[in-house]
Amino acid sequence: MSTLLTARNLTKVYPSKALFEGVSIHVEDGERIGLIGPNGSGKTTLMKILAGVLSPDDGEVVRKRGLRAAYVDQNDRFVDGATPLSVVRAGLDDDDDGGMDAATRASIALSKLGFVDLQQDVATLSGGWRKRLSLARALARDPQVLMLDEPTNHLDLEGVLWLEGFVQQASIAMIFVTHDRRFLENTASRIIELSAAYPGGSFEAEGNYTEFVRRKAAYLEAQQAAQTSIASRVRRDTAWLRQGIQGRQTRNKTQVQAAASRREELKETTGRNLVPERTTSIVFQATERKTKKLLALRSVSKAMGNKRLFESLDLTLTPGQRIGLMGANGSGKTTLMRLMSGDLQPDSGTIERADQLRIVNFSQHRESLDQSQSLHEALCPIGDTIHYRGVAQHVKGWAERFLFGADQLATRVRDLSGGEQARVLIANLMLSPADVLLLDEPTNDLDIPSLEVLEQALFEFPGAIVLVTHDRFLLERIATEYLAFNDRGDAKWFASMEQCNAATLKAQRASAEKQRPVESAPRKQSQPKPGKLSYRLQLELEGMEAAILQAESQVVHLEAEAADPALVADHKRAAAIYSKLDEGHARVTALYARWAELDAMRTGG
Repeated sequence: MSTLLTARNLTKVYPSKALFEGVSIHVEDGERIGLIGPNGSGKTTLMKILAGVLSPDDGEVVRKRGLRAAYVDQNDRFVDGATPLSVVRAGLDDDDDGGMDAATRASIALSKLGFVDLQQDVATLSGGWRKRLSLARALARDPQVLMLDEPTNHLDLEGVLWLEGFVQQASIAMIFVTHDRRFLENTASRIIELSAAYPGGSFEAEGNYTEFVRRKAAYLEAQQAAQTSIASRVRRDTAWLRQGIQGRQTRNKTQVQAAASRREELKETTGRNLVPERTTSIVFQATERKTKKLLALRSVSKAMGNKRLFESLDLTLTPGQRIGLMGANGSGKTTLMRLMSGDLQPDSGTIERADQLRIVNFSQHRESLDQSQSLHEALCPIGDTIHYRGVAQHVKGWAERFLFGADQLATRVRDLSGGEQARVLIANLMLSPADVLLLDEPTNDLDIPSLEVLEQALFEFPGAIVLVTHDRFLLERIATEYLAFNDRGDAKWFASMEQCNAATLKAQRASAEKQRPVESAPRKQSQPKPGKLSYRLQLELEGMEAAILQAESQVVHLEAEAADPALVADHKRAAAIYSKLDEGHARVTALYARWAELDAMRTGG
């Protein structure tokens, strides 16, 4: 593999904080690099430097001559009134590329990612399709390196699985910032972590996330052992330096300098070893009630507007039960939680709750946070003292537990990052003893160290948990069973995520096959009777249905070829296939029009 990009000793410092110092990284052709690290470690900034969007304060980035790199922001922003075609077209110049103008290249890029209606209003697209549009805009520039910042954020499971398949099949080099450990496990060929826990500010390992965790643990263990060894040598140095006059006379300058160097090395190594210990501390309070049945839904149905979400749903929550809710955005997961909490009432059926049931609710929309409040007020609305598990604690100490410094207490909530706001919500949830935790996307914006602590806290919570999250890694560890929703108003139980995913994919394939003939197959017609048509036109009409079916079959075949991710690297083949596909669609349209014309002539319409 050839080297596309090399960065050496990169440093980026802001007035309030040094993000990273002395970081080096290289990118090889065809690699898939996962870039991870705690919130605030500078992952997005580093990626923007590699993409040429930002400049480092020190260090250099050497790119292969003519290197084409594309950066996809974590937020998919488009102008009002835009269409998929206009979005992608706006990012291209009008110069021909292999005989194709910008509009054609934009159409090809969109078709590769599954877009059919290129004039659809972007405002009507779901989160998953907006992410596809951002990717299409980047891919239309034919990049050799594609950089994705938090690509799985706010995608439903279907969107994440599609993106995962796209990354696995793409032949170009990719770098992606993500906290999605299952995504890293299934896609990354190399993982780099930015953290002050390592010399040079980063640590990398070839392989997937499991291999990275293994190598990281071995490295940190070795670094801890190194601290012990250096500390022993420093103690001997100190004893030697404290010797009497005779010892001082025999000292030499080199030995004194070596002792000073070892003291500095011990200080740096100790500081690095303390970094992994600085994580959020999460422990949810439970009421410890002995009730076996906490909440029960009996034949509950709910619709929103004209859409049926679920019907005749039965569900019982008991202590220790942890239910993972799955399904596309808008399928009913959040609505079910609101029914459980009492915020909504069912259209039919009953909901039974244990006496004085204590429910703690985490909302993905974070409406419980007053954005105008200070961090101090959000954590402790009255006074300076917080009571947790019967113990009084000053707000400064409570804030430190969630990685906030005392200097941040005056910061407005609206100025906190997404991850920081999530930590505020979790801090507030911990203050309320609960029988049931209803958690709607609690993992959004949390970094991997915080996710690991949250996992452990949920695993140890003795009450019931209902969890919605797109973090498959967490779901697989926490959930004891799964309830999956679909767009048909059905909800089915599964014992494992593998069973749920398999059923979801099977249903999607069946739906796609069922929809295809509905969209394109001709209406069933009775055999036309001769009369007003000439013999030649009558024969043409009788053969029209077979002609249309043949033309549509060719279009289906071409669409399958167009969906091949390998087309990303083969412009000539892509151009030929999409040209044929356009011709195929035009032929089907023309055949339908001709059929309608002949039928009208036959019937006198």
